[in-house]
Amino acid sequence: MSDGVLAGKVGLVFGVANKRSIAWAIAQAWAQAGAKLIFNYQGERVKENVEELTATFGEEVSLAPCDVSSDEEIKTFFDFVRTKTERVDLMLHSVAYAPREALEGSFVNTSREAFRVAQDISAYSLVALARESAPLMTNGGSIIAMTYYGSEKVMPNYNVMGVAKASLEATARYLAYDLGAQKIRVNCISAGPTNTLAARGIAGFTGMLKHAKEHSPLSWAGDPAALSQTGVFLASEGSSFITGQVIYVDGGYQIMGM
Repeated sequence: MSDGVLAGKVGLVFGVANKRSIAWAIAQAWAQAGAKLIFNYQGERVKENVEELTATFGEEVSLAPCDVSSDEEIKTFFDFVRTKTERVDLMLHSVAYAPREALEGSFVNTSREAFRVAQDISAYSLVALARESAPLMTNGGSIIAMTYYGSEKVMPNYNVMGVAKASLEATARYLAYDLGAQKIRVNCISAGPTNTLAARGIAGFTGMLKHAKEHSPLSWAGDPAALSQTGVFLASEGSSFITGQVIYVDGGYQIMGM
């Protein structure tokens, strides 16, 4: 995508933790394409990371705390957004969490609490953030969520997160239906195993990445930057009639049977 394709657009970015975050790769591409961005952060440690990263844009970038498991913090975040802009065009949801112990061993041992937390933070948060974003998307808009093929096929140790990602994808479809009349598109990017801080919490992640690289037609290498231009495309007018879809950016791994 050429520079300027998102000129004049305002985007909200949820989920940057560090320089390896998928959210950061897409945010960089959005900024390069001309979008003005507002970021969330969760916790003071992450705030420092986000401030350091966004400083590389060479201009003041807005950021504010927002724990997506808290309706109160979401409301406060959007109150902050309204002090910075009257309109929002883009929203990136790159947020997921399950307790570490639920991402190893047998899925059958998933606790009720781990299941609840995974669904709340990884899937319901898309509903909560879309509900607040939609009234600000007065010229229509694009909402993008990050998912993974473990939503469809069993990936050992992905466990409850695979179930949460299946819920996220269904959530995106229902939101696409609800918000279509407002010209708001809702899509998911299904990334191959990507070398992020969150991914390293999955037992056996290195093996997942190695397998994907060896079996995907385009030798998926797990670089977050590989997802950035798909994020720009889905944010741009080039995707103006694409909604409710899962776009696979995994080197073709998803097409393989063996």
